[in-house]
Amino acid sequence: MADIINPENEGDLQSQIEEVEALSSIYGDEWCVIDEASRIFCIKISNNLEEPKLTACLQIILPPDYPSAAPPIYQINAAWLRGPERARLANSLEDLYVEHMGESILYLWVEKIREFLVEKSQSSETVDQSEKVNMTAEEEVDGDDDDDEDIPDFRTLKLNTENVHLFMDHANDEEVPPIKHGNPITDRRSTFQPHLAPVVTPRQVKIVLEKLYENKKIASATHNIYAYRIYCEDKHSFLQDCEDDGETAAGGRLLHLLQILDVRNVVVVVSRWYGGILLGPDRFKHINNCARNILVEEGYAASSDEATRSGAKTKRPKSKKTK
Repeated sequence: MADIINPENEGDLQSQIEEVEALSSIYGDEWCVIDEASRIFCIKISNNLEEPKLTACLQIILPPDYPSAAPPIYQINAAWLRGPERARLANSLEDLYVEHMGESILYLWVEKIREFLVEKSQSSETVDQSEKVNMTAEEEVDGDDDDDEDIPDFRTLKLNTENVHLFMDHANDEEVPPIKHGNPITDRRSTFQPHLAPVVTPRQVKIVLEKLYENKKIASATHNIYAYRIYCEDKHSFLQDCEDDGETAAGGRLLHLLQILDVRNVVVVVSRWYGGILLGPDRFKHINNCARNILVEEGYAASSDEATRSGAKTKRPKSKKTK
């Protein structure tokens, strides 16, 4: 973009081009260009290329003044990565950046994440992580209900969005995707409300989240759980991620719902305002019911009645929004 390439940034842009070319040659199909003009990339990382047990997707946005004066803005997408582990990995990446400030850092970051995956896969505490989001986590949450219910934790969500505006001002042509707000569900003084927006890039997901957080009521919610799925036509694959925001395993379940319904190019956020009474497993039912309702209302999924009448499975969405 013309306003990125100025005399101050020419050296940085050349460094970025060289770094991206090197990473593409090193990692092949694992390296993916999401939006070259906006400098958005991602790479799939696994603990073992032959028998991957754990995988993570590192999404990167390169600011105009990287690497000379600013770090990459990043998001690690892995439903199994939560809480202290996510913070520990983030701290190690930040330490690497400080140690190599002013240098190209992405290769070191990728290999640090791979090292983290290898370490975790070898840990005796590791179980089949592909099953953990939907099974083990449910048992953990039900057992730790008292601890999780009333601890708001916005750190990860804000970490993923707070710096984006520093270099997105040049993209004034990028409008906020239209955000729809669904009907709330209230149970024992807890209220759940869904929000939905069409998205086709991870950057749009961040824009939607930032816009929602401008609303003081949404920003004050105890939890803002979200999940998104974006279909990459050229790769015939999905970019997808979720966030619990302190409600352990809720984001993974929400993403699982989007996968079952086979919806695409959409982000769903469910805000929960805790009312002081523990709901136990019912809270997951309300979160997913909220999400399903707004997906049906906005034409991303068929209602149960429509699916039954047509003889189709509810996992196929209406085609209204997929193009």
